[in-house]
Formats: sequence, C-alpha cells, structure tokens
Amino acid sequence: MVAASSLALPRAAVPCPARSRAGLRAGFLGFAPPVALPAQQLRCCASSVNDGVVSAEASKPRLPRVVGMGSKLVGCGSAIPTLSISNDNLSKIVETSDEWIAARTGIRNRRVLSGDETLRGLSVQAAQNALEMAQVKAEDVDIVILCTSTPDDLFGGACQVLTEVGCINAFGFDITAACSGFIVGLLTATHFIKGGGAQNVLVVGADALSKYVDWTDRGTCILFGDAAGAVLVQACSADEDGLLGFSVQSDGNGQKHLNAVTSNDESILSNTNGVAGFPPKKATYSCIQMNGKEVFRFAVRCVPQSIEKALEEAGLPASSIDWLLLHQANQRIIDAAASRLDIPSDKVISNLANYGNTSAASIPLALDEAVRSGKVKSGDIIAASGFGAGLTWGSAIVKWG
Repeated sequence: MVAASSLALPRAAVPCPARSRAGLRAGFLGFAPPVALPAQQLRCCASSVNDGVVSAEASKPRLPRVVGMGSKLVGCGSAIPTLSISNDNLSKIVETSDEWIAARTGIRNRRVLSGDETLRGLSVQAAQNALEMAQVKAEDVDIVILCTSTPDDLFGGACQVLTEVGCINAFGFDITAACSGFIVGLLTATHFIKGGGAQNVLVVGADALSKYVDWTDRGTCILFGDAAGAVLVQACSADEDGLLGFSVQSDGNGQKHLNAVTSNDESILSNTNGVAGFPPKKATYSCIQMNGKEVFRFAVRCVPQSIEKALEEAGLPASSIDWLLLHQANQRIIDAAASRLDIPSDKVISNLANYGNTSAASIPLALDEAVRSGKVKSGDIIAASGFGAGLTWGSAIVKWG
C-alpha cells in the first residue's frame, strides 16, 4: 500500500537489511518424508510408490506425494466487484480531482464491494476460473491458500472458499502479509510441492480494503479497491520447474508508517464484580493509517533490490525478464523500479488505472488479465514483486506455463 503524496525519489539508495532464509522442514503436515531417488524416477505422470521407488510406468494422472519435484503455474483467474468508483465520484466526497489523483498515483477507477457481494464470493469465482484454465478438477486440489488481510471471518476464509469451490480433499489456511501476501502464498505453495509432495496448490490473493478506508481522507481513500485473483501451482519434473528464484524480507520498524491497528471500545459489561481491568474492552480496527513519504521511499529503494536478489538466485540477468509485474500500488513506483532495473515500459504489466491498489489481489489480477489477453505466453519469464505493510517485501522470478 502506498500513499498518493510525497512522490520525490530518495536521494540515495540505502541497502535493505539482508536476512537469511531457513529451509522448510520436509514432511510438514504429514506429507511423506524425503526419499532419495534418482532424478529420472521423479516423473510427473507417476501415480504409485512401491518400496519408496516411484513407478515410471504408472498410468493414473493422480500423483503420489513425492518430495523434490518442481512446480509451475498452470492456470489463473480473477474476479472484481460490479461497482466502479471513478476519481470524479470521489471528488464529490473529498476535495480532489481526476487530474490530481491520476498525476500522483496513475489511478482513475477502482472497484468496491456492494450489495450482497463478499470477499469470499470473489475468491471462489477467481479460484474456479483458475481451475478451469488449468483443467484441474476441484477434488484434485491438495491445498488452498487464501492470502488476505481482510477476511469475512476473523478466523480466516480459506476453509469456506475451498468448500464452495468443491476442493473436498484439500487443506486450507490463510496467510496475512498485506500487499506482499500473494508472493508469500506463491512461495508457500511451491515449498509444499517441493518439500511436502503436494501436487496441486490453489493460491488466492483477495482483499477488500475499502472496508478499512477513511473515506474522508483524500490521501488514502483514492488508493484502494477490492478484488480477488488466483493461480494454480502444480507439481512437475525438476527440469520443468517454474520458480527460478526468490527473495523475501521483513522489517517491523516500518510498521509505524503503514498500519490498521486495533482500538478498544467501552466494555459491554457494567458489572465486573470488582475485578479491575476485566473484561477486556471490545476490539475494533482503525482505518488505514499511512505515512506516504516513508512508504514511497521504502518501495522505490527496496523493490529493485529485492528483484535483483531473486535474479541472482535464479542466475539470470535483468535482460532475461520478459515481464515486470509489481504490486499495483502507485504508477510512479512501478516506473521507478522499471527504470532502475533498465526494463522498458513495454515489458511492464500495469492495470492500476482501472482497479487501484487491491493489496494481495493486485498481482494475480494483473497476471490473469495479461494471460487472457495473450500478452503473457507460455515460457515467458516474469519478475513479480509485492511490498507493503509489516513492512514486508518479496520477489519471485517465475516462468509462466
């Protein structure tokens, strides 16, 4: 999430703190432990395991849980609310204009939940569209990951999403990492495949930040929209691996610049039986609070560095990137990152003007539009990066298809 104000670039790029990345424990959540197998036996079409050896002759399409395989993106989908709010609409609520908003953010419209629409409903639609493109049945999905900071239920929404989609054999859980959520979810999915033997993992990025916006604050209300996007990550042979490199980092010192903290209402009970401080006051969330200048500086400094680290892990130069796909927060951030990475504008994916900042949904939403329009083709290398509250930021170099 990035504010519309204070758009000057920082005078010098200060390195972001480097963090080591610990490996995930194999066999997590009961998946099979690692098995030492010759590379030629890790077959995508295998469906049975005899004495720890994968049968290459197996004909059933359903795979056993084999550790050490690759992962690839095979389908995507998205969903948006019906209500569109233009900059001109907002100018009737707060002191602003279409020209002022567009010049500072690149945003002209955003979609907002209305009527009976829910974030769960958008998530279900996006997931179904991704499965349809991937030609994968819902019952063949092993894991559903819902990346969101704004679930319909405080305890999470992944279980409801997988039930409505029909993923009867899947385990589901939520990930909360704000605008970095989809990248974190994508990496989590690949680790479940590579380290846990899952075959099909559905990653949904969805947010409805309109519920937490102060619509009288022109510095933030102009930025956000609601949406959902999804991808289907599938196991494949190691030589088809589509996750080429990644980098993820966090810095809690930046939380003060971007947050939506809880606040306390008065206690609902008048009789506390003399127990001081009990019961706790009812908690509610405040509207989004943002220091636009600091968040902007953070983004234009750390995003290019994060992508460079991911490229280094992948062993690829920036010139190998077919598409740059950043979290859709502010067009000036997108342009600044592309410039620092020396990526031409015709290789930058952006739909920010139509949807605004949709948080965890922004990357899969833009990806889905680019794939369905024919812009992104099978084999294309995409540098994707998310960044936002926490502060968190992360990048992944992936091959589509």
